[in-house]
Amino acid sequence: MTFNKQDTLGRIVARFPKAADIFNEYKIDYCCGGNDSLETASMKANISIDQLLKELHDHFENLKQDIKDWNKAPFDQLINQILQAHHAYLHEFLPIISDSIKKIVRAHGHNHPELMSLYTQFQLLKTDMDMHLIKEETIQYPAIEKYLQTNDLNDLENALTIINELEKEHSDVGSILKTMRTLTNDYDLPNDACRTYEFTLNELQTLEANTFTHIHLENNILFPRLKRLSNPISLDTKIYELIKVHPEIKDIMFDLGFKDIIKPGMLNTVGILSL
Repeated sequence: MTFNKQDTLGRIVARFPKAADIFNEYKIDYCCGGNDSLETASMKANISIDQLLKELHDHFENLKQDIKDWNKAPFDQLINQILQAHHAYLHEFLPIISDSIKKIVRAHGHNHPELMSLYTQFQLLKTDMDMHLIKEETIQYPAIEKYLQTNDLNDLENALTIINELEKEHSDVGSILKTMRTLTNDYDLPNDACRTYEFTLNELQTLEANTFTHIHLENNILFPRLKRLSNPISLDTKIYELIKVHPEIKDIMFDLGFKDIIKPGMLNTVGILSL
């Protein structure tokens, strides 16, 4: 697998999920900012693009045997992954974290007034996520399951019509998470912190990482895959146009032996050919 500076963050993590480890380390937003190119993200994070590419390639070589390609996994496996790894986590830990923040506000709020703002932001996030999970679990996922059974485009449309609303909620949650990180000075533990304070900040960081992966799986994998089902590929379409709409085709062609397809100039020549 190869990466280049024009690859979007969402596409990179879709192909290599553990790239999120590096993006999280540099506080690069690959979920709500999934459409940013690697080059743009490196400039925003003030990191050398060459360094970032090297770290991605090295990380991939170390972990490539353990990669799960969610772009190719059946829909039911992808949805089960989201439910088990992310929805179940939120159902369990959002109430726990809420109680924990309330405790440290009571114990440390007089010395750390930012904790009240943190609690307020968390409650906004919790309310938004509670409603968000309900919509996914009672509207979109059942519609997808029904479509897989019936192949009825009306069922697919029911799964598609809510995507814009879900993406907007993802963006809102991403903004709240960024505000919470700012309020806690990147979750830096103050000198007078107790064990509950430490537990709370650790859990908030875990929540952030889990939510970023959750949003990524939907924004950059599940939703685009659903949209492609409603827009089948024509064999008369030019390769260049296909790759503009479906960039993952470039990876498929590379894997099939068209190694030069990743070179920018190549698409300007063979790209005029149809499938």
